[in-house]
Amino acid sequence: MEASRDITRLLEIMTALRTPETGCPWDLKQDFDSIKPYTIEEAYEVADAIERKDFDDLCDELGDLLLQVVFHARMAEEKGLFSFGDVVHAITAKMVRRHPHVFAVNAADTPEAVKIQWDEIKRQEKAERAERRAKSGITEDFKAGHLGSVQRSFPALTEALKLQEHAARVGFDWSEPEPILAKFEEEIGELREALQSDDKSRISDELGDLIFAAVNLARHTKTDPEQALRGTNTKFRRRFNHIEESLAASGETLDAATLERMEALWQDAKAIERQLAEQPELFSPSSSFGR
Repeated sequence: MEASRDITRLLEIMTALRTPETGCPWDLKQDFDSIKPYTIEEAYEVADAIERKDFDDLCDELGDLLLQVVFHARMAEEKGLFSFGDVVHAITAKMVRRHPHVFAVNAADTPEAVKIQWDEIKRQEKAERAERRAKSGITEDFKAGHLGSVQRSFPALTEALKLQEHAARVGFDWSEPEPILAKFEEEIGELREALQSDDKSRISDELGDLIFAAVNLARHTKTDPEQALRGTNTKFRRRFNHIEESLAASGETLDAATLERMEALWQDAKAIERQLAEQPELFSPSSSFGR
């Protein structure tokens, strides 16, 4: 078995890995639930490579993500549910159906007209899906209703953003950021009360409300909350690396350093960031703050 640019080879490899007795013991014991976390992880790694603009990594990560699709399709085929070919057919049919302005004679020649057309096609697809589910005896449907198109499998931050966006389309929304700030302060007060009660369930509930309000504020300021948090994560990594490097340069360790010592170095890191913004030529590319 050799590498190939043909998707058929990848399908053959997965079949071999899942063949009883001669396949890979680890691959053979997997099922949809056990593979799901890897699928989500690979999607995040694709996003990370794009964010870092590392296109060599992106090529590898897209391959890893494709493997997840092939893995799920192979397990489905073994159960007689569908095959990889069915997956390809479904998405090609959907893309052709949703782009009649490209693949058929159609008057949708502006972005606005395309959006209206897209929403109508999705409504039709949703009705057809409901009919199929009813025939199969499936009654519970988390995809029903106005918020049904928001996937529950999204990361919570993304789900919150999309729920708010969908609610806003029918007028359930704040008109400007200022009232959200007031709501934010209200939620902080309720969280303080929950913390005093030491009720873990209530604390979790109020903290969730606070985060949801923060997402709402991000949306109204046209800030992507996921990217905002990623930026903060990057900043935290950079500052903490500065603490570690500074301690090492002084013959100290993280474990032995006091909180006061680390806080002082954290403030140093913030000062360096301000200087870097004003005079980037002062810093070495090899340092924590190098670009």
